[in-house]
Amino acid sequence: MKILVTGGAGYVGNLLTEALLNEGHQVTILDNFLFGYDSILHFLTNPNLQVIKQDIRDESRPYLQDAEVVFPLAGISGYPACEANPNSAYRINVQATEDIARKLSPDQLLIYASTTSLYGAAGTLCYEDSPVDVGNNLYSATKYQGEMSVMERENSISLRWATVFGVSPRMRSGLLLNDFVERAVKERTLVLYSPKSKRTFMHVRDSVTGYLFALKHAEQMKGQIFNMGDKRFNYSKMDLAEIINRHVEFEVIESSLSDKDIRDFLISYEKAEALGYECSISIEDGIAELVKLYRYYTPDSALRPI
Repeated sequence: MKILVTGGAGYVGNLLTEALLNEGHQVTILDNFLFGYDSILHFLTNPNLQVIKQDIRDESRPYLQDAEVVFPLAGISGYPACEANPNSAYRINVQATEDIARKLSPDQLLIYASTTSLYGAAGTLCYEDSPVDVGNNLYSATKYQGEMSVMERENSISLRWATVFGVSPRMRSGLLLNDFVERAVKERTLVLYSPKSKRTFMHVRDSVTGYLFALKHAEQMKGQIFNMGDKRFNYSKMDLAEIINRHVEFEVIESSLSDKDIRDFLISYEKAEALGYECSISIEDGIAELVKLYRYYTPDSALRPI
C-alpha cells in the first residue's frame, strides 16, 4: 500500500515508518526535521521510502493525492510543549489536521493519533463514549478538536492512546515515565506531584503495533474511536517510582503541591481487546531499557519540552 506518515521522523513516527517498510509498504514521510535526520538514517536508503521536508502548516499538500492511507502524526505533543507554544499547537494540532481531513477523498483511510488525556481527572472508568474533560489543558483540547474534525469522515479511525514511554531513535525525555527514569538516574532525586494519581502507560513499540493493528483491521474499525492500551499497565506515580527503584537507587520526595497537568483516570480497553489488540512490553522491561539508556545518554535541554 502507499502510505503517508506525517511527523515520520518523530518519537513514534520513525518506528512506525520502519515497521511499515518492513511489511513491504511504500511509505512517504513528511517532516520539518526540526530535530534532524538521525532517527531515520538506518532506513533512509530503503527504495520504498520517499522523504519530503516540509512544515505541516504549509497548506500546499500534493503529497496527499497518491496516499491510500494517512497517519497524521505531526504535532505539538504534551501539556508543557503546547503551553509554551499555544499558537503553534492550534495551527498544527487543529488547523493542519482539519485541512488534511478535508482534502482527502472518501476512499483514503485516515488513522488519527488521539489521546486518553481527553478524559482529564475523571476518577471513574472511562469508555470511548464517556464525557471528555479537556479543562484548561491545551494539549487535550487541541487533540479533541482534531479528533472531531477527523471523525466527520466515515473512512477514519481515531486511536486514543495511553501515555507512551520507552526508547526510540528520536527520544522524548519530557514524557512522564521517561522523565522519571532520567531524573532518577542522573539526579538521584525524584519529586512527585499528586503521587497517587493514576493513568495507563504503554511502550512506544506497542503503539506502533497498535497502528499496524488498526491498518489490518480497518474494515472493522473505521468510523469509530478506540481506547488503545492495556488495563494491566495502570499505575500511580508512586507505583512507577517503586518500580524504578528496583533498578536504580534514588530519593523520592512527595510534594504537597498539585500537578498542573492533572490526569487521574482508569480506562476501559475492552473495545480494542475484543478485536484482538494487546500490549506485549511490560513496564518493568521498558524501565530497564530506559535506565540503561540514561546512564549514557543526555538529551539536549533545548529539545526537552517537545
